[in-house]
Amino acid sequence: MSQRPALYVAITNHGFGHAVRAASVAAAVQKLNPEILLILVTTAPRWLLESYIPGDFIVRPRAFDVGVIQSDSLNMDKPATLEKLREIRKRQNSIIASEVNFIHLNRVGLVLADIPPLAAPIAKAAGIPCWMMSNFGWDFIYREWGGEFVEMADWISECFSKCDRLFRLPMHEPMQAFPNITDVGLTGGSPRYSEEELRASWGIAAPQEKTVLLTFGGLGVDGIPYHNLSHFPDWQFITFDRQAPDLPNLIKVTPKQEDSGAKPPLRPVDFMPVCGRVVSKPGYSTFSEALRLGVPVVSLTREGFAESPLLMEGIQDCVDHQIVSPAEFFEGGWEFLRQPLQPPRKSEPVAKDGTEAIAGAIVSYFQ
Repeated sequence: MSQRPALYVAITNHGFGHAVRAASVAAAVQKLNPEILLILVTTAPRWLLESYIPGDFIVRPRAFDVGVIQSDSLNMDKPATLEKLREIRKRQNSIIASEVNFIHLNRVGLVLADIPPLAAPIAKAAGIPCWMMSNFGWDFIYREWGGEFVEMADWISECFSKCDRLFRLPMHEPMQAFPNITDVGLTGGSPRYSEEELRASWGIAAPQEKTVLLTFGGLGVDGIPYHNLSHFPDWQFITFDRQAPDLPNLIKVTPKQEDSGAKPPLRPVDFMPVCGRVVSKPGYSTFSEALRLGVPVVSLTREGFAESPLLMEGIQDCVDHQIVSPAEFFEGGWEFLRQPLQPPRKSEPVAKDGTEAIAGAIVSYFQ
């Protein structure tokens, strides 16, 4: 049986953003103290976790929450989400019992969660602390939807009240359900390659201001009008979209992701240093990694998701930006790319040390 200190990292079963920021913290923990055994409790694909965590870790494929069920990064299915929530709530006792058993068996010393509500009752039942990290709680998202979601939000707030310490990230809601809050800076990974290396290995000749990263999270977006790239023949576009067409000015990064070589899979953050702007939907991890590097953000708006306005405020305050309507993006000719960027509204920089601060606190705890 392992005598190594063990960290149990529970990650929300929703998109890739939560997995990215939790994995970036786990990687920083591993770098500070390689003795700490990382157990990632998530349904996120292993290649995604490996792209952030260079060393060994254990994956326990479990989902303790649902987030929002979506067909892509912009379209939500509320009835399916509610049904899945009801099912998880009904099964919570058996979920908790099974995880407590696993935690005791593996001598886990601390739970870090981003941000499945059940992680707090699991840790409490196991007799160990639960720390959480996020800029919002699921109670905040569901409460705004009203109806039966309000009852779900109350249940989730009650779970969160059992959390021992919350690391609250920038671009956050108040997160009032949490009794003990520590504010930290932005989280995310750092680019692994220099601008010169990227330009050489991917043949990127366009200047930075005409190089654009198109990234829409793990779920992607249906119907991206790639034909618009023909209006920008001297620009360079970069995408991780497997479905993207082959175009002369579009670099598709997927093949190397599946390359079985020793190098970790490439990530959007690795390409940000060569880009003059990142075109995205509102997503904490994409925004956070861009803000950490000072790369301008062009964002679509997103209705009906309470976190989106917080993120939009964040980019407007902190970085050169543009806000684009879905109509401009999906139906227009992308003239917005030729428009000047808006400067940030605030002059003071946002703290960028969230990954390091959370990892440092975890390592200190185990000492």
